[in-house]
Amino acid sequence: MRTKRLLVGLLAGVAAVGILAAVLVFGPDGDDPADEARGEAQAFLDAWAAGKPKDAAAHTDDPVRAADLLESVVRNLSAKKADLTTDGAKEADQGYQVSLKLDFTLPDHGHWTYASTARVRPRGEGWTVHWTPRLLHPALGDHETLVLTRHRAERAPVLAADGTPLAGDEKVWQISLWPKRLTRPDEVYDALAGLDAGIDVKALRTRVAKASADSSVPVVTLRDEVFEEHRGRLERLSGVQFRDTEQPVARYARSLVGAVTPGTTDVGASGLQARYDKRLRARPHTEIVTAYRETGQPVKTLAEHAAGAGKPVRTTIDPGVQRAAEAALEGLDKNAALVALSPRDGTVLAVADNPPSGPDIALTGRYAPGSTFKIVTSAALSEKGVTAGSAVACPKYATAGGQRFENQNEFDLPRGTTFRDVFAQSCNTGFVGLRSRLTDRSLTETARAFGIGGTWQVGAATFDGAVPATSGENDRAAAMIGQGRVEASPLVMASVVATVKTGAFHQPVLVPDAVDKPYETTEKLAPKTAGMLRTLMREVVVSGSGQALRDLPGDPHAKTGTAEFGTDSPPRTHAWLTGYLGESDLAFCVLIEDGGSGGRDAGPVAARFLEGLAN
Repeated sequence: MRTKRLLVGLLAGVAAVGILAAVLVFGPDGDDPADEARGEAQAFLDAWAAGKPKDAAAHTDDPVRAADLLESVVRNLSAKKADLTTDGAKEADQGYQVSLKLDFTLPDHGHWTYASTARVRPRGEGWTVHWTPRLLHPALGDHETLVLTRHRAERAPVLAADGTPLAGDEKVWQISLWPKRLTRPDEVYDALAGLDAGIDVKALRTRVAKASADSSVPVVTLRDEVFEEHRGRLERLSGVQFRDTEQPVARYARSLVGAVTPGTTDVGASGLQARYDKRLRARPHTEIVTAYRETGQPVKTLAEHAAGAGKPVRTTIDPGVQRAAEAALEGLDKNAALVALSPRDGTVLAVADNPPSGPDIALTGRYAPGSTFKIVTSAALSEKGVTAGSAVACPKYATAGGQRFENQNEFDLPRGTTFRDVFAQSCNTGFVGLRSRLTDRSLTETARAFGIGGTWQVGAATFDGAVPATSGENDRAAAMIGQGRVEASPLVMASVVATVKTGAFHQPVLVPDAVDKPYETTEKLAPKTAGMLRTLMREVVVSGSGQALRDLPGDPHAKTGTAEFGTDSPPRTHAWLTGYLGESDLAFCVLIEDGGSGGRDAGPVAARFLEGLAN
């Protein structure tokens, strides 16, 4: 009886093997089982490549553990693209071994390609992929995951003309909030507002309220010296977190150079940092590692790429001139700008803004230039026969097209006044009274000799001025004194006086190797016109509205401007002074937004700048 039972058992075993063999040879539905096993493995890969860990895990014999690890791997690699395919199948114990080819395109790393294998086994009338962590990578052990790590690479610097960095890596502190630990939020927000770092506290409160309790809410990045000044108070605040790191920071010309958004790959956010971001940015050092899931501790490096190298951006900024420009603006409580350049070739020597981290109005500001534009108007009048000695009346008021024009503080000049006097004292009514000498296109055409009306290729974002043809008597009268629809930036007005000095327009250039073809104008200043303008501008310093520069060395020439804006009565005004040194290669322009009078307010700033250069 025992022998019979044993024989029956053996026959049953043979039958079972035969059934398995039938499945392997013919498949559940008579199809090629190797193709079906490979198809099941491909279905697993397709779901993984699509970033659907649970769908991929459903093709395995342990969907819970598979989904858990797959979710970790998908998150840690953050692949931009995944090309995952099978590459043949062969019979193996209890099914088939399917070869896998895996090609991931990873951020900052590029392609990561390797091979793995999958065991595919029969399940019911179908197939299932046998789960093991090594399915995802042969080197992956239990309790481990795959991680792409990125280590910050040093960003290339923005350089001054002499090769010293205008911006480079410096120690900064990243401030963030931990909502769960904010036990006295009002005290925290008051302290953050007191940093004077431009933090929108109202918006920050909203972000914190919407964040999860255990999240980290970024607030601001502070320079090391600013953080140290406030460190004591910040360390006493519950819920405030801070960590130090290296980040590109502008040391000079901060509004021009711009800022970066910190991260593994610093990204230019404004100014030259944004304009030349692809050039300055360096690919980070990347590693793909196996790591313990619980601690994140790396176990084995599977692949790595060394950090790349950005290419520096060299500007024409002269460090000494830049420092003098920034020192001249320091302490002003208004938005202001100072630009300096070389009349000889248009090289930009300094670009300073106040506040230093504020908007770049020096190059991109659009303002009525006020009486500084009388330089262009005088050039147009010179072509119509007006000379420095021409007799010109300067009454308190003048009317054009029903609109009344007046001089600042309603001054007038006595009989016997010449055009030289009108220019030196910045008499608006004298210029308005000469409007009939010009046509509606005269100022537009003359402005072209100063480069206005063209598109400049400077190597940075700029506003290159606008002098549209006038329409009607009062529009022409306003344009004569730099009001109405006439607009300029400080860079434009610095270039205007540079053109006066040399007699020819040279387009400003800031980043030479980014300038393919500087703008050239076919219009030229007549030598007699340029000579008259030089005489007039020197008179402004000697006896007129630019006397803040009179006692300075270097033979300064200047023109002041007080430009009205807005609808207030009396009107508010921007303060301008633009000039050049007769004895050196320097032209400059000062603008103080809503700053009062050109001579009274912009003049002392220009004087501080020139004194700073002398020292």
